[in-house]
Amino acid sequence: MSKKGIIIVNLGTPDKPETKEVRAYLKRFLGDKRVIDTNRLIWLPVLYGIILRTRPKKSAALYQQIWQEAGSPLLIFTRSQTDQLQARFPDRIVRYAMSYSKPLIPEVLKEMHDLGVTDLTIIPLYPQYSTTTTAPIFDEVAKFYLKAQAIPTLHFIQSFYDEPLYIEALANLIKQALSKKKIDKIVFSYHGIPVSYIEKGDHYLEHCEQTTQAVMKLVGDVPFISTFQSKFGPAEWLTPATDQTLKELPKQGAKNILILTPGFVSDCLETVEEIEEENYGYFMAHGGEYFHYIHPFNADPTLADILEKLVKQR
Repeated sequence: MSKKGIIIVNLGTPDKPETKEVRAYLKRFLGDKRVIDTNRLIWLPVLYGIILRTRPKKSAALYQQIWQEAGSPLLIFTRSQTDQLQARFPDRIVRYAMSYSKPLIPEVLKEMHDLGVTDLTIIPLYPQYSTTTTAPIFDEVAKFYLKAQAIPTLHFIQSFYDEPLYIEALANLIKQALSKKKIDKIVFSYHGIPVSYIEKGDHYLEHCEQTTQAVMKLVGDVPFISTFQSKFGPAEWLTPATDQTLKELPKQGAKNILILTPGFVSDCLETVEEIEEENYGYFMAHGGEYFHYIHPFNADPTLADILEKLVKQR
């Protein structure tokens, strides 16, 4: 008899908001060739000689600002999302895994194997596919089963950037906010990636553009712009940059904005600290008047609706 399982996967989070734990997390994350597609002879000396010596302390201080008693927001919400999805599928084993922190993907795959799962659905919690986020998950799954004697039937959900339930949910959140305040512009802020990745065939930019267009088709005639945040390193990244855009919008007459991060399903350092604090500060300091951040799904059951549909379609 077939035993079915589901694993949802997000990026990860340090075990604690302390320098040692942040260094271990960044070492695993930034050491992934999928994430940093640079010659190892060039990148590793930079990573070990500079970044892992300086960045962990700064990042730990930022994590401390968003940390909650039960852990990081991303971990808390991922657990909630797992519980909600389990409730939708009482006859399946539902777990979560992280690409760069515990529980790591191989650990959860082993648990599924030990529990006798013969049919496994894996859902990266990234609506838009990227070689920097979704592909490493596939790598880990393939590596785990490379020499296995028994391999379950695998269902790998690559993306859901155009899933109607996802698009409708984002549009509804925007409409609710628009009903309360007249807005000059809507800002869609996606996590940036280097332009070179797109040139090599990554579909990420295309997926982001299609998400924005589909959402705005439902929202209606309101000015909007897609931007890209979290630039790291000297390489050319996708533009326009979120921070620079928010500095310029008030000068262009857009002093009342909504901003959302469609690529994230849970709040994390890049949303709470970078968008709601840092970029809010840029916008207001340059003449902005109203800044409303629309949070990701977090513990909202709407995400469980979306994930349930994705599973049932397979």
